[in-house]
Amino acid sequence: MKVKDIMTKKVITLTPEDKVDRLFFLFNFENIRHVPVVTDKGVLVGIVSDRDLKKVLGAPKKELERPDGTTLTLSTRKVVSIMRRQPYHIDPGAKAADAAAIMAKKRIGALPVVSKGKLVGIITSNDILRAFVKMSNMLEQFTPSAPEKKTK
Repeated sequence: MKVKDIMTKKVITLTPEDKVDRLFFLFNFENIRHVPVVTDKGVLVGIVSDRDLKKVLGAPKKELERPDGTTLTLSTRKVVSIMRRQPYHIDPGAKAADAAAIMAKKRIGALPVVSKGKLVGIITSNDILRAFVKMSNMLEQFTPSAPEKKTK
C-alpha cells in the first residue's frame, strides 16, 4: 500500500504570514490537528500541530477599543513564529509502512506528502489506523477460523 492510496488529498494549509488566530479557528472548527505551512507557490516550508499552538497560547496581543467602550483582543503573532521549519515529509509513491515507521520513530502525528517540491497531501496517524483496520478486516475474510475445542 502506497502513501498516495491513504493520504488526505484536500489539505487545509496556511502561509507563514497568517495570524495564529486563523490557526486556532482551523483547529477548533475543521477538526484537524496538523496544518502544513506553504508559500504562495505551494512549497512546503513548515507544519504546525495543535500541540505547538497550545505551547504558545497567551501570545502577544493587541487590544482595540471599540466606540462602545468594549475592547477587542487580537493576536499579533504570525504562524511563522510557531511553525516547525523543514518538517519531515514523504513522497506519495513511498510505502505507507515507511510513513508509519517515520512517524513512530520521530514521534510525530503527521507527514506532509510532497511531490516535485510541492505539497500534494498529508498522511496522519488516523489515515494509517484506518488503513490498518481495513486491511485487518480484509485478512479476517480470508483467514480460516480455528475450530472450536469441545469441553468435557
